[in-house]
Amino acid sequence: MRIWLKEIRTVKNLTQLDVAIKAKIERSYYTMIEAGNRKPSVNVAKAIANVLEFDWTNFFNEKCNESLLYKPVENKKLNGSSDCPTGIS
Repeated sequence: MRIWLKEIRTVKNLTQLDVAIKAKIERSYYTMIEAGNRKPSVNVAKAIANVLEFDWTNFFNEKCNESLLYKPVENKKLNGSSDCPTGIS
């Protein structure tokens, strides 16, 4: 699961459907991406990152795909790494 992606989305008070519509993708596809079941294409990664305002390359950083790297919405990391975004901008 991409916890960091869900945190950013919820801090911005957006639903999965909101993000999907703004990124011009299907909600089910966005749900699979957020759940970590699918990796987005570069174009889709850029579209989602544009909507949620983070660096699109985070989708392709393996550390960003681990569930327990970050405490929710506190902008603090648990493992000393700062490679992924958190829900606070």
